Amino acid sequence: MKATKLNALKALSLGMVLAGAVSTASAAHHGLAVKGMDQDVSHGYVTASTIKSEANGWLVVHRTDSNMKPGPVVGYAPVIKGTNSNVSAILQEPVKSGEMLMLMLHGENGGMKTGVFEYTLGAKEDGPIKVDGKLIMDVITAK
Repeated sequence: MKATKLNALKALSLGMVLAGAVSTASAAHHGLAVKGMDQDVSHGYVTASTIKSEANGWLVVHRTDSNMKPGPVVGYAPVIKGTNSNVSAILQEPVKSGEMLMLMLHGENGGMKTGVFEYTLGAKEDGPIKVDGKLIMDVITAK
């Protein structure tokens, strides 16, 4: 009887650990990712080293700060379904060394035209992709 309870507790503990691992890796499990690195942006663009997307969409560059909330859009570039490497977005306004940028995956949904970026902060057209309520993004610092 004690062995049965012990095995049940072990199984429950293992299940809880695995559930946490699945929750933590849910974005990766869905095949979605944005990876960037701190970089020099004085040349007028910012690059995400890898973007994984389940559909055509957008790399969108938002201003951000230590609060980690997406701010105004300062650049964007198209991405295709699958793995995209070294995706560069032209910056539409100056970004100073030390400023933080949020590189975010947006979809290509809900707008009036396919292939035209139509998102404005807070809109649904071509909006951010989320998994379990979390944005698919990476934050970098401009050098």
